[in-house]
Amino acid sequence: MKKHIHFCIALFLLFTLNNISAQDTSKVKDSIKKATKELPLEPTRKVNFTTNKGTWISVDVSPDGNTIMLDMMGDLYTIPITGGKATRVTEGMPYDVHPRYSPDGKSILFISDKSGSDNLWTMDLATKEQKQLTKDKNKYHVSASWSPDGDYIVGTRGRRNIKPFIVHKDGGSGADILKEQKANKYIDPAFSADGKHIYFSARRGAWNYNAQLPQYQIMSFDREDANTEMVTSRYGSAFTPTLSKDGKWMVYGSRFEEHTGLVLRNLSSGEERWLAYPVQRDDQESIAPLGVLPAMAFTPDSKNLIASYSGKLYKIGIANGNATEIPFSVDIDLDMGPMVAFKYPIDDSPEGFVTQIRGAKPSPDGTQITFTALNRLYVMELPNGTPKRLTDHNFTEAMPAWSPDGKQIVFTTWKYDGGHLYKVNVSGKGKPVQLTKERGIYSDPAWSYKSNRIVFTKGSAQTYDDAINPFNGRTIEELAWISGDGGAITIIDRAKRRGLPHFTNVNNRIYLNHGSKGLISIRWDGSDEKEHLKLTGIKTYGSSDVFGKEHDLASAMPSHQEGWRENNKGSTPSEIRISPDGTHALAKINNDIYSVIIPMIGKTPSISLAKPEKAAFPATKLTIMGGEFPAWSKDSEKVHWSLGSSHFAYDLAKGKSFSDSLALTKKKEKELKRAKKETDSTKTNGDEDKKKDKPKFRADEYKVKVKYKRSIPKGKTLLKGGRIITMNGKEVIENGDILIENNRIVNVGVSGSFTVPNDAKIIDIKGKTITPGFVDTHAHMWPNWGVHKNQVWIYSANLAYGVTTTRDPQTATTDVLTYSDMVEAGMIHGPRVYSTGPGVGFWAYNITSLEHAKEVLKQYSEYYNTKSIKSYLVGNRQQRQWVIMAAKELKLMPTTEGGLDFKQNMVNMMDGYPGHEHSFPIYPIFEDVITTAAQSQMAITPTLLVSYGGPWAENYFYSRENPYNDKKLQYFTPYEELAQKSRRRPGWFMDEEHVFKKHAVFMKDLIEADGIGGIGSHGQLQGLGFHWELWAVASGGMSNHDALRIATIKGCEALGLDKDLGTLEVGKIADILIMNNNPLENLRNTNTLTHVVKNGVVYDANTLDEVAPVEKKAETFHWQTKKPEGLPGVKD
Repeated sequence: MKKHIHFCIALFLLFTLNNISAQDTSKVKDSIKKATKELPLEPTRKVNFTTNKGTWISVDVSPDGNTIMLDMMGDLYTIPITGGKATRVTEGMPYDVHPRYSPDGKSILFISDKSGSDNLWTMDLATKEQKQLTKDKNKYHVSASWSPDGDYIVGTRGRRNIKPFIVHKDGGSGADILKEQKANKYIDPAFSADGKHIYFSARRGAWNYNAQLPQYQIMSFDREDANTEMVTSRYGSAFTPTLSKDGKWMVYGSRFEEHTGLVLRNLSSGEERWLAYPVQRDDQESIAPLGVLPAMAFTPDSKNLIASYSGKLYKIGIANGNATEIPFSVDIDLDMGPMVAFKYPIDDSPEGFVTQIRGAKPSPDGTQITFTALNRLYVMELPNGTPKRLTDHNFTEAMPAWSPDGKQIVFTTWKYDGGHLYKVNVSGKGKPVQLTKERGIYSDPAWSYKSNRIVFTKGSAQTYDDAINPFNGRTIEELAWISGDGGAITIIDRAKRRGLPHFTNVNNRIYLNHGSKGLISIRWDGSDEKEHLKLTGIKTYGSSDVFGKEHDLASAMPSHQEGWRENNKGSTPSEIRISPDGTHALAKINNDIYSVIIPMIGKTPSISLAKPEKAAFPATKLTIMGGEFPAWSKDSEKVHWSLGSSHFAYDLAKGKSFSDSLALTKKKEKELKRAKKETDSTKTNGDEDKKKDKPKFRADEYKVKVKYKRSIPKGKTLLKGGRIITMNGKEVIENGDILIENNRIVNVGVSGSFTVPNDAKIIDIKGKTITPGFVDTHAHMWPNWGVHKNQVWIYSANLAYGVTTTRDPQTATTDVLTYSDMVEAGMIHGPRVYSTGPGVGFWAYNITSLEHAKEVLKQYSEYYNTKSIKSYLVGNRQQRQWVIMAAKELKLMPTTEGGLDFKQNMVNMMDGYPGHEHSFPIYPIFEDVITTAAQSQMAITPTLLVSYGGPWAENYFYSRENPYNDKKLQYFTPYEELAQKSRRRPGWFMDEEHVFKKHAVFMKDLIEADGIGGIGSHGQLQGLGFHWELWAVASGGMSNHDALRIATIKGCEALGLDKDLGTLEVGKIADILIMNNNPLENLRNTNTLTHVVKNGVVYDANTLDEVAPVEKKAETFHWQTKKPEGLPGVKD
């Protein structure tokens, strides 16, 4: 027995020692990790180099005058005042900027995102101990300054219309300043020498696109009585006030012509003179996230100013204006997130499955669903029947709805001569019956439970004929009904912002959605409107900014007009539908679906579903990943929705039972813990108290597999005797042939070097130049939403101008999924339509964890099959790191919105985001950023047609070209689109005022450093706009060959498509452009296209007639508007 006890003790000791050893080893391993709870992304790459130049360097001088503190690439450094090797002060993943010495020189103040979001921090220079002063989670911090006595700190924070605040160095929450000035922005704070006043760079609004000067002036704030006063009135703006220690001088920045200079003001006399010109280009035409100029500082004796420009540091004498360079050298050692890059092979097998089903609704008996796919009507038996078509129509079918007896389906249609409502027997017997006689645009038909009537919204067919984009409110002008047997239409009322008609089976009222009133109902004659329910959802991360027309609706970048509301209200529903039994409502808010009881409380209930478990009345969040097209089952027991090509059904009773069981289990666990604590006083392992993932009830999922045939040509085509720019390195074959079989290249080489099959169709291209097809990596192409059209002019225009592959990095809706499938099926013309789907944006989400990020992104990886996503200013750095971590796991390549925010651009690069949209808003860009960008392999698409930080390049081209009279452009562009963009424009700027050529210098440097870039036309002028953007990107000195690389193979690398596209090589897909003239001699020759080859089909570039492998005339394009001629009127 003793031996057994001794053995057990020994075994216990051995286990304990091993466990301790394992824990120690684990601690050693864990100590190597750099990820934290606040910044959870573990860096896996390093960027190391030495540089003597830096981009946008903020500086300060120590109170003893011996040391300069500066920031570079997110780390802080010191150098001697005379220059020398930099010593690093901060390091690691946090991005630290804007250092300011305390007046006693013992500590520094700086801005860091170490906490996962921007905040103010201090560091004791002796102990290196850091202290977080502010606790913000959703605000940007721009700049800050110490009071002269060292007791107070003034900072500036917010989202767009930044406001100042004051905190004490010893703690406390501090106080906001000027917060009532909601429309104004105040940054670059600087105390007067006596501490009585604070000076700011001040402006109205956050920024302006295509800005007119001035943008900023300097304002003083009196700390005693809060009086404010503008102290400058310069045309070129005035910003970044910097005060001398002796109280005699103020230096600030201002523009003169296209350059920025420094102005010196004598504070006693008010006299001013230029101190330095030109210096660092200011950031007054973006949001200035690091200040309008990099921070400057006077030396303690007030005799010199230390400032950065041209990538270097200078000491400028106040008395004589002489500038002396302060040489420095910095060893950059950056941590960088993992590489998130994948290759996406193009599937060209004969058949594919649709990516999206639309408008799915369950049959009254719950055994079937009806839906549309590829804009054709289907029914399917649940759970796993084979989808079958109900018509043989060759035009758009949409928005199906069941008859109450489940025997018929009503649906709307669209073709070039207008739309109608039809009904069809579910059994397949008989032909579809056209119910309406009057052509129109009919939406959201719903069949009444109580009468043989179908209610719908309608607009005139002419309105939809003329609609060239999704934004035409006149498509829903009236509420109306028609008999289920057809006949005359009865108008109920004007729509008045009301839509989505539906019914209950407990009364005979028509239920509708209203933009601000929520769920309402009316009688059949339009009278007695009642309000039933108002709902709100989560408070998203984002802003309430309006979406400015200035930046084109396709960008969805908020404009400045209203500023960012700091206390955002809850999201509003896009749909609310009452249950057939009238007791509940479903709601689609952002991309999630909820159910909620409709209480009767004597007034319209207003319920927040931000936290459904804590809602005022019983509510449930039904979706985990999101959902679309929600619908009730007839018995009100289930809620249905779709996501991609999957259909879901949520059983409300089962879901409640699951939740009740979970609550009971949780209650018992708490009771057991309480009992254990009472009987066992020993401490438990802290890991036991960690939150466990809460089990979730999941809706039943039905995979809907609708097959379609991919449009792949059959036959052989030889392109003979042309100059072939293969994009395989610098290879150019001066007299070469390319043989295409079906849709792939099977041979390429010197003319006559390989055998040509007898059945090949030969196209003589002697004297012409061929390149791979162009790739537009930022192509906003938004066709009509809801009821789709059968032609998409945007797609045809891009194809005709040689764009064979596109990626839209923000589609706003999922309509693109169906359109993309239709292109692949050959149902409509177009380039390959890749997209990110709707942006993962600030307006829709507030990411709470890595798991939440995965749930959101699974929409894209598993259901939308987008391959990439757009991280659209979706949160603070912690949240953005969760997004990229989730993306990597789900094999998605995220790209980011530039947002006119250079600091966030750099942070996203450090975190390993593989894509960046829009130009960096500042210039010049030096080696620190160029080297880091190239090594990061972040693909940068600058969209110079909408340049950040200056006038848009599209204004340059519109004012110097003649697009309106371009016959090809007129052929492929609707009159309204072309006329409104090219006949009258508000923006004209002198050549030197344009910024795009400066941004183009960075793109040249990036490509020469073996970085990745793309050409993105931003949808500014479909088709020709790609060429404008290409020419703009090359305008900074890029070689023509490099410009073609970025338009082809580099763009494919950015999208992960370079295994199949981007070069002219055997085995690659035949996307080829044939140009009359050589673009290597003159890049503008890219717009001399004679033919476009996409997926092996050779098109005439001027008509889109198919030339090979078989000849086929293009159909008539119904968007074309002819000039009225031959009519009565004034004679010339």
